[in-house]
Amino acid sequence: MPMPALAPDSTAPPASPEDPESGPLLLRPITLRGLTVRNRIWLAPMCQYSCEARDGVPTDWHLVHLGARASGGFGLVLTEAAAVSPEGRISPHDAGLWDDAQRDAWARIVDFLHAQGSAAGVQLAHAGRKASTHRPFVGEPTGSVAPEDGGWETIGPSAVPFEGLATPRAMTQEDIDRVVTAFADSARRADEAGFDVVEVHGAHGYLLHEFLSPLSNERTDGYGGDLAGRARMLLEVVDAVREVWPEHKPLLVRLSGTDWTDGGWDVEQTATLTGWLAERGVDLVDVSSGGNVLADIPVGPGYQVPLAARVHETGVPTGAVGLITDPAQAEQVLAAGSADVVLLARAGLREPAWPQRAAHELGVGWREAPYPLQHTRGAWPRG
Repeated sequence: MPMPALAPDSTAPPASPEDPESGPLLLRPITLRGLTVRNRIWLAPMCQYSCEARDGVPTDWHLVHLGARASGGFGLVLTEAAAVSPEGRISPHDAGLWDDAQRDAWARIVDFLHAQGSAAGVQLAHAGRKASTHRPFVGEPTGSVAPEDGGWETIGPSAVPFEGLATPRAMTQEDIDRVVTAFADSARRADEAGFDVVEVHGAHGYLLHEFLSPLSNERTDGYGGDLAGRARMLLEVVDAVREVWPEHKPLLVRLSGTDWTDGGWDVEQTATLTGWLAERGVDLVDVSSGGNVLADIPVGPGYQVPLAARVHETGVPTGAVGLITDPAQAEQVLAAGSADVVLLARAGLREPAWPQRAAHELGVGWREAPYPLQHTRGAWPRG
């Protein structure tokens, strides 16, 4: 797929409806397959741990949380990790997309996101050895949830635990086949719910990342060993999803660019894998990092952008994420050619209308900024 056209700098005049390719890069549309997203400010997936009935069905909390970011101007709103099976949840309170009741609840939310002008995406995930944990809320327990408290046996590529969590059972071929099918079934339901985008979660130490990293994958069969073996599980998932996911709809994959640990997953393996993913119909790789082992991570503003920039060199459309908080900073990520879109996480939690402030600070008039009509009275100074 050809790279989206990017201007060499961010000094162009504000965008106009007549010329969407003018103005700040952040506010320009981007097209992937048959989907045009109104801007390049996307909401990153963030777990809410708020399915209080423990049934994986999204609730009014999810509608309001995601809907607020859509009305705030985000181009693509990605849901939190939606588990492809009950045992794939990080916690018992996670959302899912393994049954039709969940599909129907997501459809209501998707309709609202579309009504606000945002594209709707769902991240599909299996937590692997990091499943069956307590949610990370203040005052709640930590570690693995015991079976008598609603927990379950976890699985992984090998019987290697994440520090502080229960030891997983090494997956059999039957287990692997079942998970691959679950991803495809969830992708089919995502289409039925009206989602525009599916993102396969291959990052943050969850199941597919566990297969990729030699720190968690000690297998000696066809799913371990060299890079091709360790990537096999993810590639099978992508093939299965792409087969059921409509041709005109984009498919994304989130990868951790590095484990931040010697001997682990690294950015060069990420770049190689990115090429393999593109050959199988992946349209954009969303580059995060870490999560598979405890590590000393050099967290700071834009600390993961160099990882995205390396992946971007492959020619595959790329998203950058990680302490991107300031509009000028985000604009520079795109202007430097480090990525095609930026994804906001914590900044999006703090400020649901971040894209509207970004438009103002980058010189875009309120009429061209992503305001719902109901909120134009509160627009940044009209000038």
